[in-house]
Amino acid sequence: MKNLFNSSRFKLIAVIIALMLTGMFFAAVNGHGETAQSSVIGTIFTPAHLVADKLSDGIDKIVGNAKGNAQYEQKIDELQKELGNLQDKLADYNNLKSQNELYKEALELKEENPDFKYLEVSVTGLDSANPYCSFTVSKGSISGIKDGDAVLYGKYLVGIVKKTYPTYSVVCSIIDPDFSVSAYDINTKELSYVTGDAELAKNGYCKFENLDSSTKISYGSIIATAGISSTMPRNIIIGTVRDIEDETTNISTYAVVEPGTDIKKLDKCLVLTGFTAESEAE
Repeated sequence: MKNLFNSSRFKLIAVIIALMLTGMFFAAVNGHGETAQSSVIGTIFTPAHLVADKLSDGIDKIVGNAKGNAQYEQKIDELQKELGNLQDKLADYNNLKSQNELYKEALELKEENPDFKYLEVSVTGLDSANPYCSFTVSKGSISGIKDGDAVLYGKYLVGIVKKTYPTYSVVCSIIDPDFSVSAYDINTKELSYVTGDAELAKNGYCKFENLDSSTKISYGSIIATAGISSTMPRNIIIGTVRDIEDETTNISTYAVVEPGTDIKKLDKCLVLTGFTAESEAE
C-alpha cells in the first residue's frame, strides 16, 4: 500500500483531483463570471475535455459499427442458409438426373434384351490410390450377385464383379490389367478382346489388342462385347477408339479405347444378374 501512495501514477491522479477541486471552488466563488483564475483552470482542463470528446466519439463509432456488423452477419447467415438450401436442391436434381440417365440407357438395352435383370447398387468405395479404379458396391451374394457378373452404367460396361461377399462386392474395372473380355468393332466386325493396360490406365483408357496390322478400325469406332463369355452378353458398349498404335513387342496393332463413362465419377451402377449364355440363346 505504501508503494501505491509513493507511485508517480498516484501522484498524478492526486494533482488532477486537486486541480478539479480548485476549479470547482473558483466557479462557486465567481458564479458564472470569468476571472483570471477560471481562465487558467479552463486552459488546464481544455485538453482533458478534448480527449473525453474524442473517446466518446470513438465509442459511438464502435457501437455503430458493431450494430452494422451485426446486421451484415444476420444477412450473411440468411444468405448462407438460402445457399445451403439451393445446394441441397441441386444435389437432389443431379442425383435424379444421374438416375434418369442410368435407367434410360439401361432401358434401351433391356428392350433389346427383355430377359436382362438389373440390380441397382451404390459405389461405396473407390480407392483414389488405385490407378485402375477398382471399386466396391453396396450389395453382394445375399442380393443375388455372383462373381463374373457384368457391371454397367446405362448401356456401357464399366467392369465385372471380381469377388462377391454377402453384403458387398468388389468390381474390377475395364481399365484394370486383370480385366479381359472378348470384343468386336461394330463397324468392321473385327474380333479380338479388350483388356486393361498399366500405361493407358493413367489416362483412363483401355486396350483393344491383338489386331492385324492392316486393321480397318479407325478413330471413333465403337467397341462392344462379343458375348463369347458365358457371363457376358453381346453388344454391351465398352467405348470408342481414340487412336491406333503398333505393338513394340510384336507385329500386331492395338486400339486405344476410351470407356463410355468416367469410372472415377461413378456413384451408382447396375449389376447384370441371372445372365447365362443359355438365357441369351432363348
